[in-house]
Amino acid sequence: MCLVAVMDLQTWSAGLAELHQRIAGRFARSEPRERVLAYIRGLLAGLERKNGWTLAEFAGQISPDGMQRLVRTADWDADAVRDDLRDYAMDHLADRDGVLIIDDTGFLKKGVRSAGVQRQYSGTAGRTENCQIGVFLAYASSRGRALIDRELYLPASWTDDRARCRQAGIDDHVRFATKHQLAKAMLTRALQAEVPFTWFTADEAYGQAKSLRVWLEQRDVFHVPATRRDDTVVSMQLQQRRVDDLVASLPAQAWRRRSCGDGAHGQRLYAWARVPIRPLRVAGRGHWVLARRSLTNSDDIACYVCYGPARTSLDQLLRVAGSRWAIEECFQAAKNEAGMDHYQVRSYTGWYRHITLSMLAHAFLAVTATQANGIGPAPTPHQKIMISSP
Repeated sequence: MCLVAVMDLQTWSAGLAELHQRIAGRFARSEPRERVLAYIRGLLAGLERKNGWTLAEFAGQISPDGMQRLVRTADWDADAVRDDLRDYAMDHLADRDGVLIIDDTGFLKKGVRSAGVQRQYSGTAGRTENCQIGVFLAYASSRGRALIDRELYLPASWTDDRARCRQAGIDDHVRFATKHQLAKAMLTRALQAEVPFTWFTADEAYGQAKSLRVWLEQRDVFHVPATRRDDTVVSMQLQQRRVDDLVASLPAQAWRRRSCGDGAHGQRLYAWARVPIRPLRVAGRGHWVLARRSLTNSDDIACYVCYGPARTSLDQLLRVAGSRWAIEECFQAAKNEAGMDHYQVRSYTGWYRHITLSMLAHAFLAVTATQANGIGPAPTPHQKIMISSP
């Protein structure tokens, strides 16, 4: 069901006014301050396309100049609005079961002038396409889910060509960063802001990076990222072992039929098992390889490398693994209902501004849906929540 369908007009208007008030101070001049509200309203409207022309028409303006100026040249800081968005989401969606999720999504583009565009693999399209890639951080809990941070991935073909970067509005101080490094930057901001969460998860594109897993463990961030089946870990016998070999050694009775959450077609049911690894525990922490096997095809197995409190149960690990789909749902909703992929800007600044405002509109939909379902505000004060060891 579209999130808009559960909202009455009075709740909608009051919530949008609250949201606008949160970010109004980021706009020194009255024109962009008023126009950003019209921009967000347009993103929330049932328009087939949400670009400068259609947003301007919806706002009753005779040309797209004002909307285009808002995302291109107006004086405001998209990162400051991003911080307001994160705080807004935490005020309404934070809970003890919070999970942070990293993933990327593609934005198909024509031409070669849009910042970061090139022929590269897009998981959205499922193939190599001419596109931009955005890396995102989502927050998910039993109260709802929202995108709370974003970074545009710039391939080396861009960062090695400073003249091309300048034409797209990319400052000289912006250097090449891998998607894993962008993920660390967003996670660092979430930690510094004391976002309440218990676990982190990601797909194998991020989970296979040992450097990221080490980085998380050094910060005592509990995690359940997916990884490749040929990834290696240190076994209980202090040997390097492939994760699929460890899983293959499990006895039949180790597997449990469990649901890892609701899907589009009902419960996501799989067989689950785990193998303890790395016998040296620090401060009551444990390490496991978690395996998910299809109920209809025993060769269809996904693996996860896990770190958390020693007392963590199998059900807790699989719940976190299953929560990764929340970011896919965020992408779908943000694109379908908040125009995240409808932008026509080419500049680096323009990308961040439109994407941030689209994320803000999507967060508003998530928060208002939560309120419509009778869920009250999140508990305060906000602080990072971790499962304590026994």
